[in-house]
Amino acid sequence: MIKMKKQFYITTPIYYPSAKLHLGHAYATTLTDVWARYKRLRGFPTYFLTGTDEHGQKIEQNAAKAGKSPQHFVDDVVIGIQSLWKTFKISNDDFIRTTEPRHESIVQAIFTKMVNNGDIYLGKYEGWYCTFCESFWTNTQVGEDHVCPDCKRPVHQDKEDAYFFKMSKYADRLLAFYEEHPQFITPESRKNEMINTFIKPGLEDLCVSRTSFSWGIPVKENPKHVVYVWLDALTNYISALGYGTKNDELYQKFWVDEQTEIVHILGADINRFHAIYWPIFLMSLGLRLPDRLIVHGLLMMKDGKMSKSKGNVIDPLPLVEKYGLDTVRYYLVRETVFGQDGQFTPEQFVDRVNVDLANDYGNLLNRTLTMIQKYFHGVIPAYESNVHPVDASLELLIKSTIQEYELLMDNLQLTEAIMKVNTLVARGNKYIDETQPWILAKDPTQAKTLASVMAHLAHVLLTATMLYSPVLVESSTKALNQLGLGSDKQTYEAIHNLQTLSGCTITVPQPLFPRLDPAIEVPYIQQTILKK
Repeated sequence: MIKMKKQFYITTPIYYPSAKLHLGHAYATTLTDVWARYKRLRGFPTYFLTGTDEHGQKIEQNAAKAGKSPQHFVDDVVIGIQSLWKTFKISNDDFIRTTEPRHESIVQAIFTKMVNNGDIYLGKYEGWYCTFCESFWTNTQVGEDHVCPDCKRPVHQDKEDAYFFKMSKYADRLLAFYEEHPQFITPESRKNEMINTFIKPGLEDLCVSRTSFSWGIPVKENPKHVVYVWLDALTNYISALGYGTKNDELYQKFWVDEQTEIVHILGADINRFHAIYWPIFLMSLGLRLPDRLIVHGLLMMKDGKMSKSKGNVIDPLPLVEKYGLDTVRYYLVRETVFGQDGQFTPEQFVDRVNVDLANDYGNLLNRTLTMIQKYFHGVIPAYESNVHPVDASLELLIKSTIQEYELLMDNLQLTEAIMKVNTLVARGNKYIDETQPWILAKDPTQAKTLASVMAHLAHVLLTATMLYSPVLVESSTKALNQLGLGSDKQTYEAIHNLQTLSGCTITVPQPLFPRLDPAIEVPYIQQTILKK
């Protein structure tokens, strides 16, 4: 377990705006957003960056097909991406575009510095090139079928003058860094893949410029070259903070300061660029390396990886419009364990909404508020410990849930953390059955016990709702409002005060998560939302 630092810089990959984003992209960004919201909830200074990687041959070609300039093309796509993140209530602090002047000038300065360091030299490239991945490959890597080892698409031969980065110069230093920082790459299998597949066989010098297309950042010393996409794209993590400028306060706070934990969230398909190229680029610049690379799995369909080219992508907007934002965010976090591949199916989606949100959490909220309204005229009683014989076990579970949730969330085990909250909610429903408030209410001598039961249930709801809140961004506020907790008191500290809800007046219970009829909703998703 990594020792937790005091402030956090967390990033998503910057997305390639060659077409509309799909549910797989929303998955990565939602996970990052949940973690950023959790850190802010705990009171830690947190900076959250996302954005778009807008240069390269593929963009130039797609723009030409659309009859637009590359800039016009990416501008149109980016509008949709930013709208999607607004719909998902992504709480990013900045959105970096690699076509922005603030980024381009820094990339040019970095390229010059690397040339002056002796790390970049001018040569000639001849080999196999994948336009889709913007990657060069050797004969061995493309095999007899001449396909890209990453995306399996056909590659073509290219020959041109190019600048190269001396990767091998830093290979031993990178391996030493891996050794000294065993949790740099999570899961560990992804680190082993980098070592055995790419580093130990020998790192070849990396082509870092192109002349066969013009849509990119010109090399200052030789403008007929444009900077190769990965040297351009990866630099966003520091250009967005103001590295190399007079206004570098964010860079000093969230990169230079060793009290900041720097975490990049990324997909397995771009791990090589982040785990090998990015650390080496930073070594060349004499800068600190990130603390962690968290490689999430892919959100799959039954016919394999969700991808634009396959046409098996899910547009997340109709899902949100039909079923609400929080159900979609919850499904993405709960159904796929961070680091492993997951699968979207209509059946799983409907089942998860019904079981976790409607039957368990929503039901506990509605039952509890209804009883407080009926037995105490809507006013939550004062909390007392160990009044009912089963109180002690519930109180211990509340404390242990908070502790375990924090440990898991701090280590980005988001699914496991949410499952701990689910266990507490299930225990709350069981507590109702154990204490039988409707029986207690008939006996005036049990008034104190009944009051204690209601207070305990309210505190379970307060705790669960606060712990759910980084995921359930709309419903959590509604639930806290129904509990009668003022917005000024809706803080993480509230769950540690057993009297937070004492005397609060609830509002009329309103179901947050209506049950879905599988016979209706599964076919609807299949025929409407998944329709190609």
